[in-house]
Amino acid sequence: MASQISSSSEVLMHFTLKLADGSVAETTKVAQKPAKLVMGDGSLTPAFERCLLGLEQGDNKSFELPPEDAFGVPDPDLIHHVERSRFPADVACEEGAIIAFAQPNGSELPGVIRAVEGESVTVDFNHPLAGQTVTFDVEIIEVNKAG
Repeated sequence: MASQISSSSEVLMHFTLKLADGSVAETTKVAQKPAKLVMGDGSLTPAFERCLLGLEQGDNKSFELPPEDAFGVPDPDLIHHVERSRFPADVACEEGAIIAFAQPNGSELPGVIRAVEGESVTVDFNHPLAGQTVTFDVEIIEVNKAG
């Protein structure tokens, strides 16, 4: 009998994340490299993990998640207006570009350029998929006990 995914499972799976219009936002199938995750390690949101609980090796499932259960609802406080002069000269500030901004702690935070108006650049630090309803298709390859 295949073991079911529990809160302490290690899971090897293929997944595809699709937007409401059917376009693929992310998939492991193109590279044919399945994702490995340990339930509860924080790599997936609690809502994504709830979708996986109880599934077994060989299962294929599809789940639709509203924004609040997927990548969140856009937060207007995460949209900033930055002067063009604060960007390096070799950075193309164009709408839709994703730029990594160095943080004081050395990490990088990606921001999406939403608008460029004269010397003002509007940068959105919300997750690029915030506000989107997504479909999470999974194919469970292997389920093991973590640790």
